[in-house]
Amino acid sequence: MSVLPATEQKAAYVNQMFGGIAEQYDLMNRLMTFGQDRRWREMLVHAAVVPEGGRLLDIATGTGDIAFEALRQTPGVRVVAADFSLPMMQVGKAKPDSQQVGWLGADTFTLPFEDDVFDAVTSGFLLRNVPDVVEALREQRRVVRPGGHVVCLETSPPPDNLLRPAIEMHLRYVIPTVGTLVSGSSYAYDYLPQSSKAFMTPEELAGAFRVAGLRLVRFKQLMFGTVAIHVGVK
Repeated sequence: MSVLPATEQKAAYVNQMFGGIAEQYDLMNRLMTFGQDRRWREMLVHAAVVPEGGRLLDIATGTGDIAFEALRQTPGVRVVAADFSLPMMQVGKAKPDSQQVGWLGADTFTLPFEDDVFDAVTSGFLLRNVPDVVEALREQRRVVRPGGHVVCLETSPPPDNLLRPAIEMHLRYVIPTVGTLVSGSSYAYDYLPQSSKAFMTPEELAGAFRVAGLRLVRFKQLMFGTVAIHVGVK
């Protein structure tokens, strides 16, 4: 029996996991973030600075919430929503205004676009799931025009402060319990908190942006330091 390389094993695992929770994904995002994820997406799209009639690529789009937010904020924007989880995109394509979005099955490491195509590339909760963060960012940088933005919304490990015990309890017990009740998938909502705790700090992720060749890198921490929006310019 053949064995997949570790990077392919992780990709297959993540793909299967998100496909299994696609129908409940939006609801769980609302519950896990106490409804704050909507405001975060507004901030992310605003930070992308896409001009009227511009082009935006949302990679790992899931059910398309960032893509739909871009349509809401930017008149005439042309949005491509890409993901390798087809069940997630099927949920998104059932939403109102989905015909205004270009849906595409794609891998973040091999984006099927020429260089310098988009005014911005966005992603939400992608990078902690990839085997090579810098390479993923380099590929996003490649397809952005000079002066364009690469923007991500990502979780961060719990900061070392007075709130850390409460945050750890939320990650370790509350999210897996609620996730299992809502989605019926215990392994998905065990994996998601674990991947957050094991991911880069905001400072480390900013460093990865710079190594990938992005400039003017900045980030804003949210929800007691457990989430951050990072921005870099090509």
